[in-house]
Amino acid sequence: MQIYFVRHGKTEWNLESRFQGGHGDSPLLKESHEDIKKLGKYLKTTKFKAIYSSPLQRAFNTAQELSWTMNAGLSVIIDERLREFNLGDLEGMKFAVANKKYPELMDNFWNRPDKYDPSIINGESYPEVINRGKDFAKMLASKYPDKDDKVLAVSHGAALAAIMGGLLGYDLENLRKNGGLSNTSLTILETNDGGKTFKIDVWNKTDYLGRELSKTDSL
Repeated sequence: MQIYFVRHGKTEWNLESRFQGGHGDSPLLKESHEDIKKLGKYLKTTKFKAIYSSPLQRAFNTAQELSWTMNAGLSVIIDERLREFNLGDLEGMKFAVANKKYPELMDNFWNRPDKYDPSIINGESYPEVINRGKDFAKMLASKYPDKDDKVLAVSHGAALAAIMGGLLGYDLENLRKNGGLSNTSLTILETNDGGKTFKIDVWNKTDYLGRELSKTDSL
């Protein structure tokens, strides 16, 4: 089976380079709806068994709009395991401010997941996010076991990078070696052994957007 992982459309806080995390929930930008429609049109001929989403509105609204554009006839299923990292005290804070206040913590978050200790900000660890993501993927592999089964899952940049790195079997040190994920990007992972192992079919695809991405599209 294949899981089509989508990062939500770009939000106001993405544009402002501000942490959203698992509780902040900035609205989608007006232009993001056009990007979501473009992805929906790209996926229109793909037959999905189900559509899942993080409970946060920026992800749920993305998932719902994708379903409408694809004419999928599927209700979006909310799953808590797709929620963004709980970033504690960082949520709502601009990246530049966080980098000044917590330089080592921020470097570890982005570049050294094996050294990231969120206790100082009352946040969630990489292993915690990976474990809930693995639990979600294991459930999907059990529920949709056929080779041709496809499921769409809409989540968030940091959470997806951690979850998918975990599904691919990367250790914490190399968890983010494939790079980050852009807003409204598509990544497809496939399993042929009931969710025991996964491989990459597509990573961070955005060419269907038909535009040059800006720096804030990948934050």
